[in-house]
This record gives sequence, structure tokens and C-alpha cells, in this order.
Amino acid sequence: MASVLITGASRGLGLEFARQYAAEGWRVFACVRSPGAAGDLDELARGSDGRVTVHELDVEDHAGIDALAAQLDGAAIDVLINNAGLMGRESFAEKGLATQSFGQSDYDDWMRVLRVNLLGPMKIAETLVANVAASAQKKIVTLTSIVGSIGQGRFGGLYAYRSSKSAANSVMKAMSIDLKGRGIIAVPLHPGWVRTGIGGPRAELDVVESVAGMRKVIAGLTLADSGRFLQWDGRELPW
Repeated sequence: MASVLITGASRGLGLEFARQYAAEGWRVFACVRSPGAAGDLDELARGSDGRVTVHELDVEDHAGIDALAAQLDGAAIDVLINNAGLMGRESFAEKGLATQSFGQSDYDDWMRVLRVNLLGPMKIAETLVANVAASAQKKIVTLTSIVGSIGQGRFGGLYAYRSSKSAANSVMKAMSIDLKGRGIIAVPLHPGWVRTGIGGPRAELDVVESVAGMRKVIAGLTLADSGRFLQWDGRELPW
């Protein structure tokens, strides 16, 4: 049975990943900050005959990540999806491109965005790499964003969020080089502009379409794709 670990699985893209993989019979390790209070995810787990399990995880808590690794010792993870992320205190859904504008930087908030969006995925990958290496598919995917593309940049603002995603892209590129000898595929993946708490109600895609597209991309990944910056429909993005 193929297996997937998903961070930030209680809502939005993470919850939809859990739903779609579970529907195809995968073993799903769904990681959330508050098990037992995850609503739809808890219901999914209860009806899964044990294939979906909910695990407590705050990606800012490195000791908690170590504890998760001990809990999953020996469990193969075919696909590790670093989905957990945040925009910061300001809401793009409410403020649009005025979010995190120049001259209005909240540096404490910026540091938290970096801890969640950059350091979290790195710590998860380093701590669970043996689980991934023990699997058949050997894939590490971090959801980033097109706003992290320097080559694609056409507007300002979003300083904390975009810098965290650019840095995550760089980390994934380096990881693809370091882990290639172990047969592990590492890619940053842009989900598109999706109607979630971050993307807002005017976004182009719903979560079902975005996740279905990303799952198709993930399923088709080979070592030749490792280190490419891809988006939900398979197109490659500039760094």
C-alpha cells in the first residue's frame, strides 16, 4: 500500500490531499496541530478502517517533529507533502496586494512566517528522510508559490510570504542535489491561486481541481524532474 504524509492536513489543500489519497486506498499520515479538533479530517479518519491516522504536529516545534519521527520509526513514506504554511498576520484575502507592503514590515511576524514556511519543511525533510528512502516512490514535495519566483515577479509587496517561498524553493533545489544519490525526488510545487484561507474567495481554482492536478504531477515525477519548480498543471516555472 502506497503511503503519504501531509502536514497542515486539517483544512484547505491539506485536507483535500488527505481525502483524495484516502479515496484511492493510500495509507495517509495526516498531521495537524490539534488532533481530535480537526473536524472533517477526524471524520475521514474514523471512516477509513485505520488507513488514515491523525498525528499531532506543529511544524514550528522541532521537538514535536522528532517525536513524530519516533512514532513513525520504520514506516515507509512514499510521498512527503510539506503543505503547512501561513501568510502572516495580514490577510491577502482581505488586503490583496497591499498585504505586507513596503514600510509596514512586522519583523516578528516575518520570522514566524520563515519558521513555518521555510524551516518547518526543512526540518520535516531532514527528520523523515529515512522513512522516504525506505519507500518505493521516494518523493518529497514542498508547496511553495509563484510569488516566490524571482523571474516571474511582476508586483511588489508580500515581502514576508514571498521571501519564505523563494527561500523554500532554493532549499528544495539544493535538497534535490543532495538526495539524488539516495534515489529521492525533491520538488517545490505551486498549487495555483486557490480558493483557500490564504488565496481568498476570488482565486481561480477550487481545492479539488488544484489537488487533483498536483497529485497527477506528483504521480508522474521521476528523478529527472528532481529540483524543477513546477505548478499544479505540470508547467515549469522560472526561479
